Amino acid sequence: MRKAITMLMLVLAASFSAVNAQLMNPVKWNVTTAMTGDAKGEVVMTATVEPGWHVYSYDVDPEIGPTPLELNWTSLQGVKLTGKLKADKTPHKEFDSMFEAELSWWTGTVTLKQPFEATAPDFAIDLTLRYSACNDQNCIPPTKETFNLKGTAKIAAAKVADTPAKELVEEPVENGGAAEASAAAVPVDSVADTQAQGAAAENAVTSDTLWEPVDFESTGNDSTDSSSLWYIFITCFLGGFVALLTPCVWPMIPMTVSFFLKKGKSRAKSVGDACIYGVSIIVIYLALGLIISALFGASALNALSTSAVCNIIFFLLLVVFAVSFFGAFNIQLPSSWSNKIDSTAERTTGLLSIFFMAFTLTLVSFSCTGPIIGTLLVEAASTGDSFGPAVGMFGFSLALAIPFCLFAMFPSWLQSAPKSGSWMNTVKVVLGFIELALSLKFLSVADLAYGWHILDREAFLALWIVIFGLMGLYLLGTFNFKHYGPADSSIGTGRFFLAMVSFAFTIYLVPGLWGAPLKSVSAFVPPLFTQDFNLYGGGFTEYDDYEEGMRVAAQEGKPVLIDFSGYGCVNCRKMEGAVLDDAGVHTMIEDNFVVIKLMVDEKKSLPEPITVEEYGKKITLDTYGDKWSYLQRYKFQANAQPYYVVLNGKGELLSGPFSYDENIPAFTRFLEKGIKDFKK
Repeated sequence: MRKAITMLMLVLAASFSAVNAQLMNPVKWNVTTAMTGDAKGEVVMTATVEPGWHVYSYDVDPEIGPTPLELNWTSLQGVKLTGKLKADKTPHKEFDSMFEAELSWWTGTVTLKQPFEATAPDFAIDLTLRYSACNDQNCIPPTKETFNLKGTAKIAAAKVADTPAKELVEEPVENGGAAEASAAAVPVDSVADTQAQGAAAENAVTSDTLWEPVDFESTGNDSTDSSSLWYIFITCFLGGFVALLTPCVWPMIPMTVSFFLKKGKSRAKSVGDACIYGVSIIVIYLALGLIISALFGASALNALSTSAVCNIIFFLLLVVFAVSFFGAFNIQLPSSWSNKIDSTAERTTGLLSIFFMAFTLTLVSFSCTGPIIGTLLVEAASTGDSFGPAVGMFGFSLALAIPFCLFAMFPSWLQSAPKSGSWMNTVKVVLGFIELALSLKFLSVADLAYGWHILDREAFLALWIVIFGLMGLYLLGTFNFKHYGPADSSIGTGRFFLAMVSFAFTIYLVPGLWGAPLKSVSAFVPPLFTQDFNLYGGGFTEYDDYEEGMRVAAQEGKPVLIDFSGYGCVNCRKMEGAVLDDAGVHTMIEDNFVVIKLMVDEKKSLPEPITVEEYGKKITLDTYGDKWSYLQRYKFQANAQPYYVVLNGKGELLSGPFSYDENIPAFTRFLEKGIKDFKK
């Protein structure tokens, strides 16, 4: 038993450990040359994308979507490109409602090949790759990587003039789009001509106090990232207690505890057997969670959370669970399974017998616990955390196991425990209403992904108002489902107060039809930008230049809210719609801050390119997007969007960082901390 508890503690410790990395590099490139003949060869570019991330392909329209993959052949010496760029697999395509366009990307590993023909025995190729990548929470800014390749070909030496980069305009890349333009090269001399002024500009950028890197440790700022594992554990723990109240589980508690007390030769042994029984329940459900985690892994669970198809499946699954709780049918496992396990428990003795008894309980109670477990696993999977199902099942099983152990230790409590009765059916029906309401959350994700606009915020709230209004009427005994018999007009005090809560929540939702923020349910309902009719309007001034915004802040004596964003950042739009457009947040920002919004994928060229040194390499900042991306990396050691920080007029950190989290109270606390520290 001690070993089992130790194992459980190790699993929990592993589950709740996390590594907070600010700088993200989810795409690793390996670029080489391979000869396919005496004078023919290929530039082979292999991208390895981390699980949960995707890198956008070359056929994304840069005018309406994220930055596509671009290839710039900056120098070709003794070689010329032939044919078209080809990928070893077709990119995934999906309609994005934020951009109202179809976007395409790769996940996992993808290899691109560009044929070439050598015109000299020794050749050299300089290539710059520009790309962007996202996951379900963050996006990295457009990133450039330069590769210098050299090789030899089996051809006779000849006087070969270097191919001017400006003449390297190849045929359109297969699938067209942005890749057609990417074949045009940037003249090499454009960087060389700016070396002198670039060095001076580098010093100007890095020495200015506004650009000095912040020290997150010395500021005492707490990370605003919330742990989804704690949310999963607490939710599933509460779900386990709810499952106890169902007619499949509650009657089993006194029966099982009485069995152990009668069977044992001593009370101490009976209590020990009941505790082992409880641990067995935990082991069974924890094993289920670990199996799901092992089968799917972090990348697959993350794909589940973002896949529109999977969210539609989750929606239908939860509707089926709700209909089951309403009494239309029972979801149960084949009776032969429970009979076989039960007979096995009778034939065995000792710890193994107790384990099989716990397994029997799991199978027999599945008609009631199955829909609850299914809903909790769906919620755990939707977070995209690889340990989510395991942590969730531990919380669920812990709540189930505790009563068996406590009643075995204190058997007199069984006398005061509520008896089985019709109240258990009420629990099932109420759970059915809640399942139905939760199912709409997953349908909303699919609706946003496909741009159907069938479940905008008003429609979602209207359905919730109907669902919770009907639940209140049911709790008052106004109606009942046929399977559970006629409605009972005489209700208990508990049902009356639950009905009051249901009606109060229904009334709370009504103002949301006209644009009220509904902060307590903002994580569930669609974002405000889907609201067709919104009485709230207006916007605050946003500066798109860091230095200009800091000058204005110094003049007005206000703290600065910096928003590192991007035109191709979907989650940036979600944060703006769900959090920044909230009336309370909007007012707080407008009254207290100077807002600087820096787009890291801004393609507007700088007046003069700037050359800086980063990680021992010289890089050239050509666009304002390059400059703001470098600012984020250099000053804040981060490169993901959305990314929010609060600074004072000297560029010193007051609050943050805050990343993608549609938690309005948490974002409000982040702003309040900045205001409070600024006033000090």
